[in-house]
Amino acid sequence: MSREQIPAVAALTAEHHREPFGIGESAPRISWKTTAPAGWTQQAYQIEATRADGTHRTDWVTSRDSVLVPWPLPPLASRESCEIRLRVRGAHQVTSDWSPPLHIETGLLTPTDWTAHAISPHEPRGPVRSDAERRPPLLRKEFTVAAGVKRARLYVTAHGLYEVEINGRRVGDHALAPGWTSYQHRLRYQTHDVTDHLRVGANAVGAWLADGWYRGRLGFGGGHADLYGDRVALVAQLEIVHRDGTVTVIGTDTSWRTGQGPILSSGLLDGETYDAREEVPGWSSPGFDEGDWSPVDIVDRDPATLVAPTGPPVRCTQGISPVLVTARDADRLLVDFGQNLVGRIRITVDGPAGHSVVIRHAEVLQDGELCVRPLRDAVSTDRYVLRGAGPETWEPRFTLHGFRYAEITGWRGGDPHRDIVARVHHTDMARTGWFACSNEQVNRLHENVVWSLRGNFVDLPTDCPQRDERLGWTGDIQVFAPTAAFLYDCHGMLASWLRDVAVEQHADGTVPWYVPEIPGGEQWTPARPGAGWGDVVALTPWDLYRASGDTGLLAAQYDSARRWVDLITELADESGLWNRGYQLGDWLDPFAPPEDPGAGRTDRHLIATAYYAWSLHHVAQAASVLGREDERRHYEELARCVRQAFVDEYMLPDGVMTSDTQTAYAIALQFDLLPDAAARDQAGRRLAELVAAGGHTIQTGFIGTPLVAPALSATHHDDTAYALLLQQECPSWLYALKHDATTVWERWDSMLPDGTVNPGEMTSFNHYALGAVAQWLHTTVAGLNASAPGYRDIVFRPRPGGGLTWASAAHESPYGRVAIRWELQESDLTVETTVPVGATARIEWPDGGVTDLPTGTSTTSRPGAPSRPRAEG
Repeated sequence: MSREQIPAVAALTAEHHREPFGIGESAPRISWKTTAPAGWTQQAYQIEATRADGTHRTDWVTSRDSVLVPWPLPPLASRESCEIRLRVRGAHQVTSDWSPPLHIETGLLTPTDWTAHAISPHEPRGPVRSDAERRPPLLRKEFTVAAGVKRARLYVTAHGLYEVEINGRRVGDHALAPGWTSYQHRLRYQTHDVTDHLRVGANAVGAWLADGWYRGRLGFGGGHADLYGDRVALVAQLEIVHRDGTVTVIGTDTSWRTGQGPILSSGLLDGETYDAREEVPGWSSPGFDEGDWSPVDIVDRDPATLVAPTGPPVRCTQGISPVLVTARDADRLLVDFGQNLVGRIRITVDGPAGHSVVIRHAEVLQDGELCVRPLRDAVSTDRYVLRGAGPETWEPRFTLHGFRYAEITGWRGGDPHRDIVARVHHTDMARTGWFACSNEQVNRLHENVVWSLRGNFVDLPTDCPQRDERLGWTGDIQVFAPTAAFLYDCHGMLASWLRDVAVEQHADGTVPWYVPEIPGGEQWTPARPGAGWGDVVALTPWDLYRASGDTGLLAAQYDSARRWVDLITELADESGLWNRGYQLGDWLDPFAPPEDPGAGRTDRHLIATAYYAWSLHHVAQAASVLGREDERRHYEELARCVRQAFVDEYMLPDGVMTSDTQTAYAIALQFDLLPDAAARDQAGRRLAELVAAGGHTIQTGFIGTPLVAPALSATHHDDTAYALLLQQECPSWLYALKHDATTVWERWDSMLPDGTVNPGEMTSFNHYALGAVAQWLHTTVAGLNASAPGYRDIVFRPRPGGGLTWASAAHESPYGRVAIRWELQESDLTVETTVPVGATARIEWPDGGVTDLPTGTSTTSRPGAPSRPRAEG
């Protein structure tokens, strides 16, 4: 048998970890991808694990599963390192070679593993602290290392943000660690391999600390500081394992010392001020004179709240040079990076000691200058004071900005195109989804969606990355999760955030408007049950399950989802209508008055009742997957009753809805609320009529916008959906491109037709929610659909239209790459598909025909395809 006929296993993963190092699971589930000849199917697999006590090999496990299979061995202990590899076999006992090994290492799995304390600079107690006392501190400790080091690990976290150095060298490349979680319940720690940082003899460890989310100013309306505590702190435990088996532990305790460094102030909203003249040479190296440094205090931190990450850290993932630099004055530059992004600016400058360089940030210009009004109370200004010793390179450490433009005053650098770089930061997720087509404007729209996702997935899913908000709004990610899960492997990051949602869910089941929950004024605090926002606990776990096949995530979030729908059951009337209480409705409907963005044209309680039924249905589905049959029957019966109440209340005898709006029909169709096929057809026709009557412009807000195009396609009105997609007048998706948009906007008219910025207070130019249309691009324009969880069964359903001559999409699924590219060739529709091993697939053609597909890459043509429509727009 030739090598080409033997299956090959690669890409082993553990849970959803991109790097399974310092993980918190003692029995991580394992996934793998296989390449094999067409028609080959896995019949069994075998796992081999090399641990400290030797190599262990399981028996052959008869199974076709290859995604998140159970850990087959005794659980891993804290700090344990393990190497696993795997092989598979199909029919006729043909066995693959062993896969490349996957290295797994656990972190500290139990509270008793922690001996380090949380330490904080000693601060005088009093009602008000001076700016100097809030100045980001440095902490340090010297220690001695004996010969024969086998390995060394640093387990570290902070109240606030941290960076660690050992012997003058930075540890890791994480940014804004440990991230933002519900700190009173869960504080993430990180694990670093620092073996190569150590040397025999004298060593030193040092840490930078800053306020971050822990005690920094957060939120709108002036913000709030000290929300989690009024003292920054470090928890660090360095464990050095020697070849003779002995272990040396260096933990944070009262033997550490603290001093001030060159960062004078740092805030996520305000920016960072750094005085290079205040740098402390050698402070994180041995032999430093710390005589004038101060003692530290031990502060409270329950080690039971320390948790390992489930997703990747925030990192710098890209550098972008300016596309245009304009000199405004003798030393003032206006810099355009050509892309609205989230990150920081790195500069290289040269000048006299004490000279200041000031960097201000903004997403847009107005009258040729930075327009900072949309930032509200976010100062977003960085300052660097030169030391005056030749060229100096600097980038802020503990802040982040949303910007395309920067104004740099006091410029003393060389070529700004070389010496000014925007450094893009976000959670370092693996890219998993792509789309392209023959219309370059649609491609730019899709790219804008990707950039908005990147900018708002900074440790948690935020609404916007630039103004004095930057919160984990539940409604935004609820509508966007399917798009996100296609484009990036965000399961680990969102699983962590959903755990915070569950722990911050109120005792009665109310889900906060945003998580972590912070004070938000009368409108948001205390939180009230809100349809579309609270439903995140029922719908987003299901969306992630559909994308990944992860039943464990469903199980972890099931109680949270159940508590939510049980609360709404109490709030609804006897018939099942959720017709009471405060609601945001179809938020930012373009017809809503500026002073009340929730006052759209669609009845708020129609939307609320629709979401109630939809969440009940999803809780019932989750119960079925988890084997909770009694609960499935209970919630499905409730869903049936609510659907009937919806029809009775909101559908008139002639089939017209009481809210005769695009959102009303779209939500009724997409949430499967209508009684029969005839009602669906009538609703689809009316929806198409409303879209056409509106000139094919958008007439929906956050709730309706993701649903309109899919609802049109589901009722055979693809031409209307394409006309809606390709509209260029405001409000529309492509309107923003006329104003050089490179991300998705919060409002359809964040920039007005005359080029001025919308005068409203909510005017973000980086908001992913309205970009949820990208999922329709993936599933309908390109035609790539998962018809079973984790893409185990795939339906390619291309629907050409809008003058497009070709479209393509690809997704790196749990089983491997799934891809489609269709092209109109005269009267034929030609489709090229890629199907991974372990999945089944078929093409559902526009004329109703079906073609079953083998694994691998295939090209299929079908004559009599729809004639190529006239290009629009």
